Amino acid sequence: MIQSDFREWTLDKIDEVFGTQVAFSSPALDKLLSFEYEFDAIESAFLNKISKLYRHFGGEDWNETELENKVISPLFVYAEMNSLDFSYFLERDLKIELEGYQLSGRVDGMIASGFRNPKQPYFCLSEYKKAKDPNGDPQGQALIAMLVAQELNNEKHPVFGCYIVGRQWVFIVLEGKKYAFSKAFTIDDDEIFDIYRVLKSLKSQIEVWIEV
Repeated sequence: MIQSDFREWTLDKIDEVFGTQVAFSSPALDKLLSFEYEFDAIESAFLNKISKLYRHFGGEDWNETELENKVISPLFVYAEMNSLDFSYFLERDLKIELEGYQLSGRVDGMIASGFRNPKQPYFCLSEYKKAKDPNGDPQGQALIAMLVAQELNNEKHPVFGCYIVGRQWVFIVLEGKKYAFSKAFTIDDDEIFDIYRVLKSLKSQIEVWIEV
């Protein structure tokens, strides 16, 4: 059994070892991105404030903790990603044996069933310190965590993910051996509304899965 940390993985290595392939279209991703949502005045003011905070107060030079505390967690919390059935968890470990590898790593953020501790993961997030000098392969590290999440939920549902480098957010979906990426959404302009809308879409989808 080969011991392997999430940080070691790139897209090429994942494709070669596990037979995954990039897809250039995905109904599950299209559904996630096309969710319709009507913003109220309070939400709009909040989102504009977060965008302005990043744009005007040195967001490109924030470290990972600053990016998490000032932008990422506030958006997830405000999107109401916490309930008695599922929650947004930070810095939690995932681990599984898969095709001769002992895969393990700490996920920056995940949405999973569970109240105090994560159980079945639905969404994995990988974040990077700043736009000027990201460390490692954000796509690969997000996808390997999603592959582990897929095994943990027995492939019952598509697994969603996101990687964040500075101002840019890219959403991912993994279904079977196929994965697809969204366009990059930027946090420091009106696309923050799209990011928040996608988070609301994700919340709505997870609520359906939980009920089933």
